[in-house]
Amino acid sequence: LPTIHRALLWLTTMEELTPMMRQYHQIKLEHPDTILFFRLGDFYEMFYEDAVTGSRELEITLTSRNTDKKGKPIPMCGLPYHAANGYLVKLLRKGFKVAICEQVEDPRKAKGIVKREVTRILTPGTAIEEGVLDSKENNYIASLVNEENSSAASFLDVSTGEFWVAEYSGEDACEKIEHELFQFQPKEIVFPESESEDLEKRFPNWFENSPLSIKTPQADWTFNLDFSRRILLQQFKVSTLEGFGVNGYSNALAAAGGLLNYVKQTQKTELDHITGLNLVEQSRFLRMDEATVRNLELVQGVDGNRKWTLLSTVDYSRTGMGARLLRRWILRPSLDLVEIDQRLDAVEELIGSVVKMNRLGKILDAMYDVERLLSRVTMETANPRDLLSLRESIRLLPDLAGELEEYKSPLLRLGTDLLSDVLELLDSSINDDPPVVLTDGRIIRKGFNADLDKLREISTSGKSYIAQLEAKERKATGIHSMKVKYNRVFGYFIEVTKTHLDSVPEHYMRKQTLAGSERYITPELKEYEEKVLGAEESIVELEKELFIGVRSTVAREAQRIQRIARLVACLDVLLTFAEVAQRHHYVRPRLTRSLNLKIVRGRHPVLELQSDEPFIPNDLECDAASHQMMILTGPNMGGKSTYLRQNALIVVLAQAGSFVPADEAEIGLVDRIYTRVGASDNLARGQSTFMVEMVETARILNTATPASLVLLDEVGRGTATFDGLSIAWSVAEYLLKEDSKKARTLFATHYQELTKLEEIYDGVQNYCVTVRESGKKIIFFHRVMPGVANKSYGIEVARLAGVPYPVIERAREILKRLERKQLNLTGSKRSSTVPDGSFEDVQKGLF
Repeated sequence: LPTIHRALLWLTTMEELTPMMRQYHQIKLEHPDTILFFRLGDFYEMFYEDAVTGSRELEITLTSRNTDKKGKPIPMCGLPYHAANGYLVKLLRKGFKVAICEQVEDPRKAKGIVKREVTRILTPGTAIEEGVLDSKENNYIASLVNEENSSAASFLDVSTGEFWVAEYSGEDACEKIEHELFQFQPKEIVFPESESEDLEKRFPNWFENSPLSIKTPQADWTFNLDFSRRILLQQFKVSTLEGFGVNGYSNALAAAGGLLNYVKQTQKTELDHITGLNLVEQSRFLRMDEATVRNLELVQGVDGNRKWTLLSTVDYSRTGMGARLLRRWILRPSLDLVEIDQRLDAVEELIGSVVKMNRLGKILDAMYDVERLLSRVTMETANPRDLLSLRESIRLLPDLAGELEEYKSPLLRLGTDLLSDVLELLDSSINDDPPVVLTDGRIIRKGFNADLDKLREISTSGKSYIAQLEAKERKATGIHSMKVKYNRVFGYFIEVTKTHLDSVPEHYMRKQTLAGSERYITPELKEYEEKVLGAEESIVELEKELFIGVRSTVAREAQRIQRIARLVACLDVLLTFAEVAQRHHYVRPRLTRSLNLKIVRGRHPVLELQSDEPFIPNDLECDAASHQMMILTGPNMGGKSTYLRQNALIVVLAQAGSFVPADEAEIGLVDRIYTRVGASDNLARGQSTFMVEMVETARILNTATPASLVLLDEVGRGTATFDGLSIAWSVAEYLLKEDSKKARTLFATHYQELTKLEEIYDGVQNYCVTVRESGKKIIFFHRVMPGVANKSYGIEVARLAGVPYPVIERAREILKRLERKQLNLTGSKRSSTVPDGSFEDVQKGLF
C-alpha cells in the first residue's frame, strides 16, 4: 500500500469508521495500486491519497468530509459518473490505473449499506475507451518470462483481439525480445514477481527509453505452464494449441497465459474477441532495429513528430483497422516472395480502374472501426450507438463485395459470409437514433418485442386518456375550467380554481393547496398513475434487458465479425498503396531471391513532396559481385544522406507490398536493413556520441548477412581523424572480406582515402554527388555519379550556415596553407622537417 494509506489504516481502526468508509477500506485493500473511483449516487468519489492525486492530476477541487465516528476530516474529491470517461482518459494517459467501484444493487431495495464491487480495472495497457486510444495505432499490453537461456514475450491488444507470442533462446535472446518490445511499443508490461529485480537489467534499452510503459508484477503461479495452457484452451474453445503453431514454445505459452489471466482479472468480463495466438517469427519479416526505424523516420521523426514520415506520406487509409495494419506492414515488411507478389498483384489490379478505386474508397470512408467496436461488444461496454455503428458498417458489406467481384486477386475478396443474420438482428432491434445511456429509453425498435410494445402503448396513451377523463369530470361536476395535469413531483392531479371549490365532489382527495387553486386526486386517477408510472419503469428495465441480450448475441459471432474486419483492413491498405502509386507515379517493383538491387531514377518518397522544387532522381546498382559496396563521397548538403535513406525506403515499400517511387526497381529480398547515421548519445547509460556510433556499428558487423542492406554514413567521424579513418577502413574491409558478412553496403564518407578501396577490392565502386563551383559559391546538383569528389566544401557549407565572414576567410587561408603543406594541423607554420604522423606518411603507410 502507499505509505499514507498504510499509516491511516494503522492509526484508524475499522471500528472508528462509518459503515460506508469501512466498505471503502475493504475494497481499497484489494486494489492498493489503483485510484479507486467509489460510486456514491450520481458521483464517483476518491478518498485519502487517491483524492490528493486525483485532485492534482484532474485539476478538480480537493475537499474533505467527516466520515469517521470522531469527526476527523478525510481528503476527498469527486466527479459526476456520467462525465467520468473524460477524467479516466486523463489518468490513463498519465500512466495511472483506475478501479471502478459500482453500486451493484438498487439503493431503494438495499437493507443497510448499498453493496458495491469493483466491476472493472482500467490500465494503460488494457484501455478500450476511444479517448485513450489512437485509431491509427495498436494499444498493446505485454508480458515477459525469462529462463536461464531463453526469453519469451506475449503481446495483446485488448481493443482489437490481436494476440502475439515470441520466444528466443541463446545468448542474444533478451536482445531479440527487446527488439520485439520496440516493435510492439506496449503501454504496460506484466511479469512474474520473482523477476522484478532483474527485469531492467535484461532489457535496459527499453526501460530507459520508454518511461510511460508501466510495470505490473503478478504472482509467479499465474505464469505456470499448465495453468497457462488451461486458460488458453478455455479462451479459444479448443482441445489443443497445435493449430496455432506454438507447440514447443513453453515460455511463450506461459507468458501468454499469464497475460490473459491478468487481463481477465482486470476486465472482469468475457473476451470473446480474443480468438487465437500468432507466433512472431523474425525469419518471416525484414528486420530493422530501433536505430534504423528511427533514422529512416518510418513512423516517427527524430523530433518525435509524425508528420513527414514514410507512414504519414503513404497513409491514405480510410479506416482505423486499415491504418493499424498499414503501420504493421511498414514496420514489418515481408520476406515471403509469394505474399509480396500477391499484394503487388492486388495493387496493380486496383490501379487499373480509378473510377472503381474511388467507389471503393467512398464505401470504406463510411465504415467504422469494426475491430474496436467488436471489443466493446464482447467486453459488455458497448452502448446503443456502438451497435448502430456496427450495424451501418455491416450494411456496407454487400456493396463492397459487389465492387470487388470483377477482381481476380484473392486478397480482394470478402467471401460469402457477409453477416446478413447479424445485420438482420441489429436492423430489427436497434432504433435509428438511440441514446448513449441505457436508462434513457428509446433504444429498441417497435415490433421487436411484444411486451415492450404493450408497455409503450400504456405509457403513450396518456394524452387521449387524460383528455377523456378531463371531459368526463367537467361534465359530472359542472366545473368547465378544471384541468387534469402532471408533474414529476406530484404525479397526476386535478386542478380546480378556488371559485369552484363548492362544486368539488366528496370523493376528490385534496393533494396540494395553492394560492388560487386546489389540487386533487381521485381513485381512478391514482390507479391510472400507478399503471402509467409502473409501465415507464418497466420499459426502462425491459429495454436494458433486451439490449444486453442483443449485444450478447452479437458477441457470440465475434470470430465471424473479426474475420470480415481483417479482410476489410487488408483491402484498405491495398487501396492505400494503389492510391499513393496513382497520385505520385510509383511503379511496380520486381522482387527476386537474388542479391541484386537495381533502382532506376529512384526518389525519396517523403522529401519529393516537401519541396516545390523538382526532386532529383538517382540510380542505384548493387549485387554480390562487382557492386557489393558503394563508396559515396561529396560535400555536406550534397544529398548523400538523402540518397542512402531513399534507397532503404524503396526497399521497405517494395517488401511491404507497395509500388515504389522510381522508374524501375529490381529488389533482391533484403533480410535486414541497418543504418549507422547521424549523431546521438545516451548519457543516461554513460555512452558518448562516439560510443553509441560504435555500438551500432558493432551490431551491424556482428549480425549482418549477405542478404542485408547496410547504410553507413560518416563512420569514424566522432573521434580523432586518424582513429576514425582507421576504423572506417577496417569496417569496410570486414564487410568486403568476411563471406558471412558480405552485405550490400552504401558507405557515405568524407574520408577521401576510402576511395582507394576500389583499387584493392573487386566489389567496390566509387560514386560522388556532383557540385559546381562559381567563384566562391557552390551549386549542389544532388546527382549521384561514378567517380570521386575532389573536395568536401565544408567551408562553403559553414558560410551558408551563417558563420561570421572573418572566420570563413581565416578558414580558407588555413586550408590553402594546409594543402600546400605550409602549416601543421595546429595552424602554425610547418618546420622544415616533416614530422611523423603527417598525412603524407599515413598515406604511404596505408596505400
